[in-house]
Amino acid sequence: MDAAEPSAAVPGPPKRADARRNYERLLAAATEAFAEHGADDVSLEEIARRAGVGIGTLYRHFPARQALLEAVYKDQVDGLDALAAKLLTAESPGAALGEWLRAFVAFGRTKRSLSSALVSSLGKDSEFLSACSMTVRGRTEELLRRAQLAGEARPGVQAADIMRLAHGLIMATDAAPTDPGQTERLVAILVGGLLADGTADT
Repeated sequence: MDAAEPSAAVPGPPKRADARRNYERLLAAATEAFAEHGADDVSLEEIARRAGVGIGTLYRHFPARQALLEAVYKDQVDGLDALAAKLLTAESPGAALGEWLRAFVAFGRTKRSLSSALVSSLGKDSEFLSACSMTVRGRTEELLRRAQLAGEARPGVQAADIMRLAHGLIMATDAAPTDPGQTERLVAILVGGLLADGTADT
């Protein structure tokens, strides 16, 4: 953690093109650094260096470390939301549900330290985390319902079931880091259990 950080500020007017580019570079650099080292073990100076900007530029976009953590997390949730919108028009609802589950597990594995940092600072019931969770759960419900109506997913399964199983899978694979193929094997088993015969591998 950085010793001294300015307090958060109210978002300003729309960013100019160069400012927007710097914002995106910082977001990408932070995402990469957090995935590599954990959200608590990377300095803001290191993120600015990776992005190729000065620390003052970073603070103009993210007045406090918390603002950067939230921006990275929200960006990833927005990416999942956009993927779900695309998958809701896919030809095979069952295959779409399987792709969504794989994306959700990948998100969960790379964002565990970020999630922990946010829960520690905001609390698990914060408005920000609750809104992100509602987005993910809502999309899971939509994709699951579509697959069930098409007869490609088991009836009776609920979105909460899928999310709990996925979280358990993430924790299990994190406990066995020397087996890089385990995640995909377990996801395949999970997808196969959710989908009707013949759709898990499409």
